[in-house]
Amino acid sequence: MSDQSVDAVLAEVAELLPTLRDRAQETEDARRIPAESIKALQKSGFFRLLQPKRYGGFEADPADFYTAVKMLASACGSTGWVSSILGIHPWNVALFDDRAQQEVWGEDQDTLISSSYAPMGRSEIVEGGYRLSGKWSFSSGCDHGTWALLGGPAFQDGKPVDFLTYLVPISDYTINDVWRTVGLRGTGSNDIVVEDVFVPARRALSFKDVSKCKGPGQEVNDSPLYKMPFGSVHPSTITAPIIGMAQGAYDAHVEHQRKRVRAAYAGETAKEDPFAMVRVAEAGSEIDAAWLQLISNINEEYALVKAGEKIPFNLRLKVRRDQVRGTERAIFAVDRMFENSGGRALAEGTPIQRFWRDAHAGRVHAANDPERAYKMFGTGEFGLPVMDGMV
Repeated sequence: MSDQSVDAVLAEVAELLPTLRDRAQETEDARRIPAESIKALQKSGFFRLLQPKRYGGFEADPADFYTAVKMLASACGSTGWVSSILGIHPWNVALFDDRAQQEVWGEDQDTLISSSYAPMGRSEIVEGGYRLSGKWSFSSGCDHGTWALLGGPAFQDGKPVDFLTYLVPISDYTINDVWRTVGLRGTGSNDIVVEDVFVPARRALSFKDVSKCKGPGQEVNDSPLYKMPFGSVHPSTITAPIIGMAQGAYDAHVEHQRKRVRAAYAGETAKEDPFAMVRVAEAGSEIDAAWLQLISNINEEYALVKAGEKIPFNLRLKVRRDQVRGTERAIFAVDRMFENSGGRALAEGTPIQRFWRDAHAGRVHAANDPERAYKMFGTGEFGLPVMDGMV
């Protein structure tokens, strides 16, 4: 690792924002993040924030990571989304057997890893590992990665015996270019296809263990960072960029309203409309509340693991409750502003409509299912067993 500090990484990320903002339409048109943007983020150190120090990373406070994500998404929704997804994977890889970590980072500490955790494939247990096949959708930023984390059950004698995350090199999968969408167009969230490849046991991680905040990688990566719950870290990785998109929409909307003339013949300006002022106040409050809850909860969990204490299950449930609520707050804010932005905000290339589409596209991610998360929280509050593993 260089002498660069986490604060320096955040400062460099902030310096990238004007360029990423100017590049947002290019990113959308290309349906993937430009290579120049990825290289700039790598140079800034962003992708190493959650990477083990043993492999050139910072092992940073997760709140610093989410702060950087929020900044990036406020400039370009697609860039913020992909950065968040690719940026969280070093945390996950750090939980694998160290031999697997060596395969990923041994020769190139700037290696990027994409993912699709949904159980779109399956494996058969064989001697020394697994035979894996399947097609996984929505692998954001996969064009920039050389490894992929893929989820699916492991079968033995025709029965599922475990749910695993498989770490697969690009030589063992193909990418199908299918990403043509209404929002987050620039994320390149294409399909990954695996056809009967062998995955050694060292490159498979049991979700049963991860849900208990355990993993073989903890033997060599003993930082408190790697004792955080998957069900807190990963869903927050989805909400943080959406809050950032809402902030970007807010900034664009305020700037738009300052210049907008509602009735040219009367000289009426939007910034003098009292109802526009109310909407901005509502939106700003919702964005701030979403962010404060997300960061406060993550900080509370991180303080506990740093102190060597176990995270109470009710806190993990609260994190999920407030994570989905944070997404809802962000969407409400974007909608309130977009409704009052006027017809000119509909034009292609304007940031307001792009943020609106991107935020709504992010909302449909499985991690943002509010009813499921709220039900888990209520179940726990009433003292009933919570069966969902994503907590």
